[in-house]
Amino acid sequence: MSNILVTGGAGYIGSHTVHQLLERGYNVTVLDDLSTGFRDAVPEARLHICSLFDTEQVTQLLVRQQIDAVVHFAAFIAVGESTKDPEKYFTNNVAGSLSLFSAMAAAEVKKIVFSSTAAVYGNPVSTPIPETAAIAPVNPYGETKATVERVLAWLDQCRGLRSVRLRYFNACGANPEAGLSERHVPETHLIPLLLKAVVTGQPMTIFGTDYPTPDGTCIRDYIHVDDLAKAHIAAIDHLLAGGASEVFNVGTGRGFSVREVLAAVEAVTGKPVPHVFGDRREGDPAELVADSSQLRNRLGWTPEYTELERIVASAWPSEQRRWA
Repeated sequence: MSNILVTGGAGYIGSHTVHQLLERGYNVTVLDDLSTGFRDAVPEARLHICSLFDTEQVTQLLVRQQIDAVVHFAAFIAVGESTKDPEKYFTNNVAGSLSLFSAMAAAEVKKIVFSSTAAVYGNPVSTPIPETAAIAPVNPYGETKATVERVLAWLDQCRGLRSVRLRYFNACGANPEAGLSERHVPETHLIPLLLKAVVTGQPMTIFGTDYPTPDGTCIRDYIHVDDLAKAHIAAIDHLLAGGASEVFNVGTGRGFSVREVLAAVEAVTGKPVPHVFGDRREGDPAELVADSSQLRNRLGWTPEYTELERIVASAWPSEQRRWA
């Protein structure tokens, strides 16, 4: 099987993808600086602790491991933090990616799957959102991802670097059978925060009840992390088979409001979620729902987790242990 380098592979989505790659027989190398990832999330023998900014060391790793393709997750991802410290996000997400691309050029690695985001669309004019929608981020995090996407398009044209850019929506859920779960520090994602409130009894804040949505709260497309991992593997297979550069949305095509997610958490746990309401957060669009028909039609990908309660149920065991 092919040799795959996964940057940020000790993080949430990265570790789930590494697990599935190994199950399918790929030879996987993980590069992570452990600034936000976890050493125990990936097999120790696969882990190389290294900064993306060490271009020479990354180049040596690519050559030594005879890497055929890269899956690039390594990035800071908190929208709110990006509005408070945009320099941190542009430095890490953009400059770090440029260092990786330079290493790939030196090592003559010509294939990459890039972890992008629905945040590149900003406030879309209609939903579901197709890949042809305008790129108009409303926060620095989304702008960093859009910038890297543009760099990849130019590297395809100028250097023949083939890429699949996956714009995914709200990653969620867990794989308890594999011992993998969501562990952001600090935690910023809705489902684990709601489950934390159930376990601890400490109210969580729901930001914004005056959005132009049916119940006033934000609507998002919640995509299970295992379905995301499968999309990355489909993208790798596409590139290894000689496929051209592509961009795909990854979502279920159905949106749920924050109040609907809260109701699903209460249904799964059998307990009320302590919560309070607060003002909107800066940079939060009202509604983000994917049109993923291109990914389904072109790469044969289909999400397995389409029921919100099933997604919540997959996360519940690990979140109970995490917050107990």
